[in-house]
This record gives sequence, C-alpha cells and structure tokens, in this order.
Amino acid sequence: MEPSSAPDSLSPPCRLSPLAQAFVLHFGEMGSRWGINRTVGQIYAMLFLAEVPRHAEEISEALSLSRGSVSMGLKELASWKLVQLRHLPGDRRDYYETPRDVWAIFRTLVEERKKREIDPTLTTLRGLMMEPAADPADRFAQARMAAMHEQIELLTDWYDEMQRLDTERLLQLLRLGERVVKALEFKDRMLGRGKGQGLKEIDDGRD
Repeated sequence: MEPSSAPDSLSPPCRLSPLAQAFVLHFGEMGSRWGINRTVGQIYAMLFLAEVPRHAEEISEALSLSRGSVSMGLKELASWKLVQLRHLPGDRRDYYETPRDVWAIFRTLVEERKKREIDPTLTTLRGLMMEPAADPADRFAQARMAAMHEQIELLTDWYDEMQRLDTERLLQLLRLGERVVKALEFKDRMLGRGKGQGLKEIDDGRD
C-alpha cells in the first residue's frame, strides 16, 4: 500500500524564527495595499523564505491558519503564478514553493498585474474613444481619454521591451541609473536646451 505521507526526513519541521515571523507579518499587513488579503500575503512570505517546499498542513500549523484558508490562499497564489506545485517521492501530498529567482517572481507579478489591471483599462479606453461624441463635453472627455491611453500605451510598450531582455541584460540597464539621466542632460546642454525642455517640446507638439 502506498504511504500517505513522507518520512520526516523529507520534510524538516517548519518553525518560524522571530526574524521570519516579522517578515511574514509585514507581508500580511502589506497584502491589502497590493490587492491581496492578509492570509495570502503571509502564505507567500512563508514559502518565499522556506528552504524546502511545504505542504498545506505545515503552512496551516506554522501560521495558525485554518486548512480552508490555506487552501484558498494557495489557489489564489497559483492563479498569479507565484507558487509552484511540487511532489516528493513516496508522498502523495501537494507541496508548494516560490520560484527561487527573485527577478522571475518580479516579472511574473508585473505581468499578471498588467493582464488584470492595465489591459482591461486600455480596452475600455479604446471602446469609449470610438463612441460618437454627442457634444463638446464628450469631445473634451474623449481627448482626455486619448491622452491617458497614449501614456499607458507608452509605458506598456516600454514594459514589453523590458520583458524581452534576459535578466542579466535587464540588470545592466537598471544599474545605468543616474548615468542615463546625466547623459540626457549633457545632450540637452550641447543642444542649448534647458532642463526638461525636450519633454516640453514633445508635449507642445501634441497640442
């Protein structure tokens, strides 16, 4: 008969140190600000710090949460692709872990938020911009929507370009930081522009 659980050696006891508890509690508090509930934030934080994959019973015990809450939290994290399912030899239980690459986690989170929040907004704006403008107020409103649509699309186009970069290249770009700003300021000085004038000229050209 196949065993229902793995030997203890496959899954070391799950105890949160005071340091880990502080991290988990903080993520729980921050969860509501990021659009997730406290339980989901705590589960994610615990799995992020875990050295080995953990099953629902361990998560429930370590965080003093009900099995139902843990199950729902894991399903939500899986829908965001922030946890991965794992199985251990000789163990029929489901184990969960977060990706080890922090940048992979960041990319996944941003991509999922884009799908859930940004893409629907762009779709709504496009639809409203195509509606007949019945009066000057509607035409003004559509012009404001067009400006918003343009700005969001500019950011999403930049994001798509960043997504095509491998992690090492992306890190190189991010580390340029202030040097990019200084290079742009130097170019403006060479062209005789004041600080920020280049952007103002672009905006004026759209009017």
